[in-house]
Amino acid sequence: MHVLPLLLLVAVSAAVAGAARRTPVPAPLLLVAVGLAVSYVPGVPAYELDPEVVLPLMLPPLLYTAATDSSYLDLRAQLRPVALLSVGYVLFATLVVGWAVYVLVPSMPLTAALVLGAVVAPPDAVAATAVARRVGLPSRLTTILQGESLVNDATAITAYKVAIAAAIGEGATWAGGIGEFLVAAVGGVAVGLVLMIPIHWLRTHLKEALLQNTLSLLIPFAAYGAAEQVHASGVLAVVVVALYLGHRAWEVDFATRLQEEAVWKMVAFILESAVFALIGLQLPVVLQGLGQYEGGTAAWYAVAVFLIVVAARFAWIYPSAFLPRLLSSRIREREENPTWKAPFIVGWAGMRGVVSLAIAFSIPLTMHGGEPFPDRNLILFLTFTTVIGTLVVQGLTLPPLIRLLKLPGRDVQAETLAEANAQAQASRAAEQRLDELLSDERNALPPPLAERLRAVLERRRNAVWERLGGVNPITGETADDTYRRLAREMIGAEREVFVTLRDHRFIDDEMLRTLLRRLDLEEAAAYREAT
Repeated sequence: MHVLPLLLLVAVSAAVAGAARRTPVPAPLLLVAVGLAVSYVPGVPAYELDPEVVLPLMLPPLLYTAATDSSYLDLRAQLRPVALLSVGYVLFATLVVGWAVYVLVPSMPLTAALVLGAVVAPPDAVAATAVARRVGLPSRLTTILQGESLVNDATAITAYKVAIAAAIGEGATWAGGIGEFLVAAVGGVAVGLVLMIPIHWLRTHLKEALLQNTLSLLIPFAAYGAAEQVHASGVLAVVVVALYLGHRAWEVDFATRLQEEAVWKMVAFILESAVFALIGLQLPVVLQGLGQYEGGTAAWYAVAVFLIVVAARFAWIYPSAFLPRLLSSRIREREENPTWKAPFIVGWAGMRGVVSLAIAFSIPLTMHGGEPFPDRNLILFLTFTTVIGTLVVQGLTLPPLIRLLKLPGRDVQAETLAEANAQAQASRAAEQRLDELLSDERNALPPPLAERLRAVLERRRNAVWERLGGVNPITGETADDTYRRLAREMIGAEREVFVTLRDHRFIDDEMLRTLLRRLDLEEAAAYREAT
């Protein structure tokens, strides 16, 4: 891809994603729709997904940022449903979809149909996370969907490799496929375990935030590449490293965390926007060469495969949600009895995404004997329509479905109360430590400065409790909102004075940048105290 088309892709997709924030439509859906519309505009460059770019260059950072934002403790608590979905469901969907397509399409061999099954089996990490956050799913369901989407790509890629080996005539067997899956899974986890501790040590010992963030940008690619080099799962290696680093992020200095959060938010925003726009832009590519399957036949196959994919997910989810309770008294004692609503939402949230398309585009053109790969273009088309169908149909209907089922969302009041209690305990510890330090004559401070430390501590302790209070009857603001607004007004007045002094040459630009950065940090602190 040349530089100009790439810049256009990034700029337009970022603009559309930004506009989506002002609409009720989730950004992934709007990006896909715009990509579909733009794909046939005259003069628009051809954007063909290159699996050599998507899998090693786009997938690792997306997985990394999703995993570092996830909770290792929450994922461990939901290990059973996550494993059943990310491994069991993907293999089940591969077999069910593959067999159904083999019966549905007379000309397609079973091995090629299983390739399609593996390609469309994994729900997408980016789509699941984006929609889950937008609709405000309960934290347990969000954790399950995030955990599934972090690991299922590894299962699907391994299943695809086994199916493709059988399809092109490399003599793959069930035993060999199981062995390859275990090697990839165990190897990917092992590579992640080997890398995570030295990488974390390096992050905590680098003294400059700029160097630490440069390392942070390289970590997902290094973990992915190291695992793939030894024929292990790069996906699992990235996830293991990212979960560990996210769990231990508090050990890194504050400057690194502040910069890292901003950098990765920007990277994730750009990549997610470009990824969904690219999905829509694939329409002209996948329609090429359908041949005998053009028109009504292709449309019938597309609808049938979409329905099979959706039905297979529900066929797996309900037994996996209720059977463990029937078989284990320990699970019955430890966990609440699930209703039919939560599994239904998890089943309906199985949107597919760019990984499925990237894998489909990596299908070889020819077999070992030189003959064309059977129905490759049809597989591309059915993958594309399944991705679009799940994103549009399920993505658009998921928010109203949650409202219709009256699924309880996040308890903001309870979360704020827990935050306030945690802050109160931390503040007591900080106050005790401050008293200990001030009792030492080596730490003597003038009374105004000592009181300033106590005032900052008191403000931090009260800020969360104030969010639980009432609102101003005139402005409708909470005390917290008013504090933030007044702080910004005061800082804005100072900022204007500094700029005026620079313009009249009382201070130079270097001093202005120093003063403005100090104000920026104070404004950021005021904002964080109020959120």
